[in-house]
Amino acid sequence: MPAVTVPPGGEATTTLNVRNDSDIVEAYTFTVVGDCAAWATVEPARVSLYPGTSETVTVRLAPPRSPEVRAGEVPLGVRVLPAEHPDRVVVAETTVRVEEFREIRQELTPRRRRGWLGARYRIALRNQGNAAVSLALAGRQAGEELGLRTDRQQQRLEPGESVEIGLKAKARALMWFGEPVSRPFEIEVAEAAEEGQDGEREPAEPGVLEGEFVQLPLLPKWLLILLALIMALLVAWFALVRPAVRSTAKDAAAAAQREEAQKQQQEQGRADGQTQKPPGRQGEGSGGGQGDGGSGSGGGSGPGTAAGNGQQSSATIDVETGGGARKTGTYQVPAGKVFGITDIVVANFQGDEGVITISFGERKITTIALETFRNQDYHWVTPIEIPENSTVTAEVSCAKPGTPATGRQASGCHEVLNVSGVLRDLRP
Repeated sequence: MPAVTVPPGGEATTTLNVRNDSDIVEAYTFTVVGDCAAWATVEPARVSLYPGTSETVTVRLAPPRSPEVRAGEVPLGVRVLPAEHPDRVVVAETTVRVEEFREIRQELTPRRRRGWLGARYRIALRNQGNAAVSLALAGRQAGEELGLRTDRQQQRLEPGESVEIGLKAKARALMWFGEPVSRPFEIEVAEAAEEGQDGEREPAEPGVLEGEFVQLPLLPKWLLILLALIMALLVAWFALVRPAVRSTAKDAAAAAQREEAQKQQQEQGRADGQTQKPPGRQGEGSGGGQGDGGSGSGGGSGPGTAAGNGQQSSATIDVETGGGARKTGTYQVPAGKVFGITDIVVANFQGDEGVITISFGERKITTIALETFRNQDYHWVTPIEIPENSTVTAEVSCAKPGTPATGRQASGCHEVLNVSGVLRDLRP
């Protein structure tokens, strides 16, 4: 078989001549072996020959345009297997030269960044060709306001290999005021010459990655407007408001001094008038005062004593129940008494989960989810009166026992209700 050159993604053919030198009709089967087997075929794949005859078959080569098929010389073998005499199998060999192609994928991420002084980017490179290549990176920016620096100036990539290279863009000077400024830049990715490289090989066209750095002012425009507004307010304060406030304060102080002086004069006048009263009128005034005092004391003692028919009292309801169970605790008002409740405190010191319902007699006061509190209190200015033999009820539905301060989960729920108020006798 003659040698052949084939381009990746293209097609080429070579031929193989087969002759039957035996004295019987022989069938021959052709199989491609070696590195070319995946992308080579023989047409026809089987022939039958009479003694002394020959036939030429075509070997078709179609390597994919992929980095998996390296450029260069690849051995090609075609195994010829006789059907009647398999021991006479032979392998015809030749060389296939796969042409070189170059394809570099390149990407800059992100394309745009914002910052006060600089930003970082990533350059992603991948060799999609079928030959090793060395790439040189160079940055440029039209106004030279940016300094561009890559982690590596040159990178060698084998077929199918990929790499990420860091890029830092740094402004040469800070911007103190003004609007954000866009600074576009370019990164050129060009093929670099290598030692021992064929001088006739033309370098691939360089690729250009476009990026942008938006430089932000150190002091934004809105901050300048805010500072100007604050300065204007300070000027207005010292020029207009502060003098007016000081004048108003002085006027108020002067008015207060005048009012105080008038009061002192009036008190002094009353004291002088009492000193100048005749002795007889003083005695009459004194006697009348004593009579009034006795009458007032007697009238105030009766109702006050009657109203004080009661004493402060409190009761505690302690309810313990297991998980998933319900239990009710009660306090009964003694016979002949009325309990005027003004305060209740509910304690869930374990952090249990479930529901507690508090009722005064037939009136339901509140229903609380236990997991929403550890201590809860309620207060009333006007007492809620519970008549004799009626009950204060705390009904607990335990969903899940909590974890007290010991750090171990409790075996059951435990809630405490304290009610406070005035316990008084029923009026006869």
